[in-house]
Amino acid sequence: MSGEKKSRDVVARSFGSFHSSNIETQLKAAETDEYVPPDFPVYLPNFAEYRKCEPEFGKPMKKKHFLLDDSLVFLNHGAFGAALKDGLEVAQDVQRYVEAQPVRFIDRELFPQIVHTQKRLAKYIGCKPSDFAMTENATLGTNSVLNSLELDEESVIYHLSTVYGAVKKSMDKVCQRTGAKMQMETLRFPLESKEDILDLVKTTLKPNTALALFSHIPSNTPFIMPVKELVQICHERNVPVLIDGAHALGTVILDLTDIDADYYILNTHKWFCSPKGCAALYVKPEHQAKIGALSVSHGYKSGFHSEHTFPGLRDYSPILGLQCCINFFNAIGPEVIITRNHSLLVDAVQLLTTAWKSSTLAPLDMHSSMCCVALPSRFYKSHEVKYEDAELVQNRLFHEHKIEVPVKCVQGVLYVRISVHIHNELSDYQRLSDAVLAL
Repeated sequence: MSGEKKSRDVVARSFGSFHSSNIETQLKAAETDEYVPPDFPVYLPNFAEYRKCEPEFGKPMKKKHFLLDDSLVFLNHGAFGAALKDGLEVAQDVQRYVEAQPVRFIDRELFPQIVHTQKRLAKYIGCKPSDFAMTENATLGTNSVLNSLELDEESVIYHLSTVYGAVKKSMDKVCQRTGAKMQMETLRFPLESKEDILDLVKTTLKPNTALALFSHIPSNTPFIMPVKELVQICHERNVPVLIDGAHALGTVILDLTDIDADYYILNTHKWFCSPKGCAALYVKPEHQAKIGALSVSHGYKSGFHSEHTFPGLRDYSPILGLQCCINFFNAIGPEVIITRNHSLLVDAVQLLTTAWKSSTLAPLDMHSSMCCVALPSRFYKSHEVKYEDAELVQNRLFHEHKIEVPVKCVQGVLYVRISVHIHNELSDYQRLSDAVLAL
């Protein structure tokens, strides 16, 4: 493959039985002008038609590029995403290619392909290819960082109440093992502005805290956190920062170098619509040597990228399928997609809040592609609501009206968390509005 031979001329073979050059060296080579990418092993769409003419969003987009059930109103893209049909087909073609000669691909072609994917993804997230490693999901990346930190009984991990539930459990497990403590500060809703968040952190974060962990866009309360300002506050107090960016790629323009967090985890299957099983773990170069992979395999002691890229044999086709999604976003334009989705979100929120005489838990300008809209007050004013009340409404919307949308119980109020992506249109939210009023 082109590129691989060029690298093999100057570096030794990689670890284990791999005949491609070391991935650490390949990533550095990918940052030079002399880098030559490998040939892609299967057909890779470039969506050239969208460079000439903007596509029609909504139902036409859903039919052409997604596998979503037409009988269902899908307003929960924020849960697990929905893969581009084209990217899924690329990944499946890669799987067939691999099985035609597994050793050829895994021993000789895998690392050059991953490096090229990282080089292309790096442009989307605002950093160098060597600043991050590909992994399977955001949870794995988060646990790799948490379990690599040197914590003891004097250590404190700081976080807000909006941190994702699985992340809280990861912190809890690490604290049980090390004796470290968690300091959780509660955000009160509704928010008036980002200053509510910044003021809370300024008044509660102690210098030399072991770690501060924030969500870029919290899952249950999906407003955009002022992560750059939060990182600055933390660094002024000598506190390293881990950002959970599971909902960021594809909903905001990312510049990880500018954000300046010590660690940033993102996945690609949610809003970037890649096949599931693809994520990125960004670690500042000065920290990479101490952040080990949870699974010890051939890459151990061969470098940060070697450890995380090959924690053992797994299905690597989602990483290659990601290149199809990069082509798709490039063809339409990431700014076009993000702006269109936010515009539809604003229209949808205005429709729902008007019909239900309700509100959001944060200002609209703090949102991108998701928003929590309060249900009509009759759903929660007459009694103390719990998770079970939210679950009941969510299940009725699904079973009685074929609408997939999560319902959240936040500080005594029931909200629907709506998602907006390119397969949605305003009529989806009108159906939601009518359905809720009919309950």
